[in-house]
Amino acid sequence: MDPLSLNLFTSAVEDIERTQYEVLAGLETARSAFEEQRVYPHLGRLAKLHGALATILDRTENFRTPDTGRIAGIDWEDKTLTYEWPDLDGGEMAEVEDLIRWALPHIREVIDEGTAVYEEVEDNLELETVGIVPSYVQEGYLMVPHRDEELHVLRYTLSLIEGDGETHRALKTVHCKTVPEEEVDANPSSVKLQLIEERRDLPTPATYFSKTDLDVPYQETLLPVVKRRLVRQLAAETGTADARRQ
Repeated sequence: MDPLSLNLFTSAVEDIERTQYEVLAGLETARSAFEEQRVYPHLGRLAKLHGALATILDRTENFRTPDTGRIAGIDWEDKTLTYEWPDLDGGEMAEVEDLIRWALPHIREVIDEGTAVYEEVEDNLELETVGIVPSYVQEGYLMVPHRDEELHVLRYTLSLIEGDGETHRALKTVHCKTVPEEEVDANPSSVKLQLIEERRDLPTPATYFSKTDLDVPYQETLLPVVKRRLVRQLAAETGTADARRQ
């Protein structure tokens, strides 16, 4: 379970100082992971938490008016405010708001550290096409070598998601197999031919091969960065620029 979540702030009025300690401890866990070049899941979780807290704080500051009445509390699930005349003491609500103001810059600082790790990996990553790229690229294969020890082969599916008046792209991957490096031909085209033989439903698949000289964890860093790069490349190849990082 993630120690840093919105639930941590719901009970903050019980012990503000303890909550601050728990926030710092959770951030230290994320910082240690970033020092080990393990980006996920910490970076995504912190970014989501920061966004939710900033939204809630903005709404508490903008909507506390005589017309709406005193804020009764927060629906942390939907990130909305309750405006009934509350049993909750106004001072307690103010303490939660102060805690959020205190936490936001600390969270932002650690997010920046994780982003720096992510960007370093991305800047040292190449994504190549294997063979001819077909007109249909919504499904295909992704090859991700790791530490000169093994080659991970994944099948991807690209889908469109409608939301907030915009169309975004989402990438889903399924692991097909892992090939030991000593069994991998230097040319990834041979692996592609094997995939075509093994999986006849994609006779001319779009196939991509990642390359990097960095030695980083596969599951926590390399794979998420490669997937995000692939989403952007697929968006460019299909003539759209609204690919969503995920």
